[in-house]
Amino acid sequence: MKLNQFNGKKVLVTGHTGFKGSWLTAWLLRLGSSVVGLSDRIPTSPAHFDSARMDARLSHHIGDVRDLKLVVQLIKDEQPDFVFHLAAQPLVRRSYLDPHLTVETNVIGTLNILEALRLAQHPCTAIIVTSDKSYDNVEQVWGYRENDALGGKDPYSASKGAAELVVKTYAHSYFSAADSPVKVAVGRAGNVIGGGDWAEDRIVPDCVRAWSRSEAVEIRYPRATRPWQHVLEPLSGYLVLAASLSNDSGLNGEPFNFGPPAQQNYTVAELLNEIKKHWPGAAWKDISGSSPFHEAGLLKLCCDKALHKIGWQPVMDFAETVRLTSSWYRAFYESSGTDVWDLTQRQIAEYESLARERDAIWTAQ
Repeated sequence: MKLNQFNGKKVLVTGHTGFKGSWLTAWLLRLGSSVVGLSDRIPTSPAHFDSARMDARLSHHIGDVRDLKLVVQLIKDEQPDFVFHLAAQPLVRRSYLDPHLTVETNVIGTLNILEALRLAQHPCTAIIVTSDKSYDNVEQVWGYRENDALGGKDPYSASKGAAELVVKTYAHSYFSAADSPVKVAVGRAGNVIGGGDWAEDRIVPDCVRAWSRSEAVEIRYPRATRPWQHVLEPLSGYLVLAASLSNDSGLNGEPFNFGPPAQQNYTVAELLNEIKKHWPGAAWKDISGSSPFHEAGLLKLCCDKALHKIGWQPVMDFAETVRLTSSWYRAFYESSGTDVWDLTQRQIAEYESLARERDAIWTAQ
């Protein structure tokens, strides 16, 4: 298996207590990595990280990625073989309410990781995770490619685009030599769903909170179209990219999209109706036009580069994505004795099994 490269390696995950970060941490531990985590807090209550009692399974650090001295010291002390930088202010609506925090966290936080790696100068492969919202979205009907313009109408999108400019600068100014000990690449993904997400103003968390109380959920943009994907899909992309980059300096500084097949774009309403198949009594109501904030109606990614350069492609279809997501939440809400760590590991195992059946490159022996 290509991901065997992580066995016995030390891996720093920033934002490890968040939704994607906790799933990545769980998978890396399954792969045999020694994981070091850095987050400023447990972001929600409940939280996947807490519910699965992950803190005892890794080197768990609470600290702010905006603190350069802290980040420099952590990387100097730990000397990780790999870094996955996911720590961020990840919410579009919150970015309107607190643009300064959003830009400072997403741009300066990224700068601090890169600067710490520059100063440490030990061999390390770093994946900087941004977003599909890094693109200047003009709602074109074809998917955005990695060389399309970055930007965005909201502070969150702007912060992610700006962070990528910082990555590009460091990749070219400090890490470009063939013998550079540091290699860095960017992973772009978005509209990720899966069990254990309780963030505010996200479709699936809003639904499960309401439906667990037998309430209808209010939906602001039911006709908005998104490339929905299960959280394990982009995480497999980040892992494959890191494994590939560690052996191929030609990928240094490159951005990669990770998303579902181009035809797998569904509206919010279609997503909700698919989830309802797995959640008896679930209901939602359309409150279109009630938000003062701009939100894109259409967003698609082209993932051809990931296929052709590192051999990555998604594993699951839309129905499988929704089924896995729904079953996680139903297990959590319907049984107070659910072992969340075991539940998460069983879903990772199921995903790995599907990937082997479908000949995903990272399952090759």
